This record gives sequence, C-alpha cells and structure tokens, in this order.
Amino acid sequence: MMTNEKRATVLLADDHALVAAGLAKLLEEDYELLGTSGDGRSLVAAVFEHRPDIVVMDISMPQLNGLEAARQIKSVAGDTKIIFVTVHADLAYVAAAFRAGGSGYLLKGSAAGELRKAMDEVLAGGWYLTPLIEGASLQDLMKTPEQKHFLTGRQREVLQLVAEGHSAKTIGNVLHISAKTVEFHKAEIMKRLRLHSVAALTRYAIDHGISAQSSN
Repeated sequence: MMTNEKRATVLLADDHALVAAGLAKLLEEDYELLGTSGDGRSLVAAVFEHRPDIVVMDISMPQLNGLEAARQIKSVAGDTKIIFVTVHADLAYVAAAFRAGGSGYLLKGSAAGELRKAMDEVLAGGWYLTPLIEGASLQDLMKTPEQKHFLTGRQREVLQLVAEGHSAKTIGNVLHISAKTVEFHKAEIMKRLRLHSVAALTRYAIDHGISAQSSN
C-alpha cells in the first residue's frame, strides 16, 4: 500500500449503510476515502468528478447496478481500478464482473480478512479473486461464454429502472431523456426479449443480475 504522504484514493459504493460503514472502517486507516455512494449512478458521477485510484463496490445496487456502473467507469476513467465486494458467489457473476472492468472480486462475508490484501494486489497492477469461490481461476472465468441480453447499455439502464418500479417520467429525469423516449425503449426491450408485462421484465432483470435485489 502507499505511504501516508501519498495514500491511494478510494470511492466506496454499497446501498446498505451498515455494510458501507464497515467497509469504510476497514479502508480509512490506510487509504484516503473520498466518499461513499448508495447507488451506482451517484457512484459513476463521483468517479467522474474525483478520478480515484480505486473503487470498492457492490454488484446489486439501485438505479444502476454495479456491472453497468463499472462499464461506464472504465469507459471514461480507465485507470481507476475496481474491486467488487458482493454476496454473489455464482461464477456467472464473477466472470461478468471481470469482463465489466473489475480487477478484484471478494465476498462480503470475507471482506474483513481479505479486503486489504485485495487492495494491495490490485493497486500493484495485479488481480484478486477470493479463494472462497472454489474451482474458479481467472483464466477459466474469462473463457466462460458471455451471457448475451441482446440489449444495449441504455436499454439495460431503462430495464433496471422499470424493474425498480419507476415511472417513465422519473426514468426520463434520471437518464436525461424524454418520457416518450423511455416508453420507446421499454417497448423495444419487450420486443427483443419477447416479454409482455412489467412483471415479466422485472423477473428477467432480477434473474440476469440487471436489477438490484433486496438480498444483496
């Protein structure tokens, strides 16, 4: 890790206040914690403003899930490293996280014992995958066929917000587009996925890790 004169800067994102506070406690002694976000969209805005050395984030978050947030972060702040701290141990999530730009992946249950090690590895230019995910290697994960949603990034954003119960007007305000454009995207999503109700869209979003889940 860096010296006190030049500590690595960190942004933290988790929608559970107690989890965020616990992670912040682990980080604040050795790193410069720039702030904490409770959703993916505010995290992306904070990254664009502060350009931290590293982001520690969850996958399941409201407004913009961690995978989409990571893609947006890496597209503009490519040097910022990303570590995912999540409850998702499924290999599909792990593979998606590294494809989205992650450099580290650990589970919330082991964060207290692993986060500093993961930070050091990632800041040194390496990779970190928790040993709790058995039978997985980074090389094998990157060979896993990518799950295709047949949706654009904008459509995935709209889908998540629809699944979270937001109105077209609210979604438009969040994404800075008109409500009419939101409805267009919603119709196109239903057409592409061959789904015919908001309930079906919501289930799809949850099943494919697009929408935040209350159990994250």
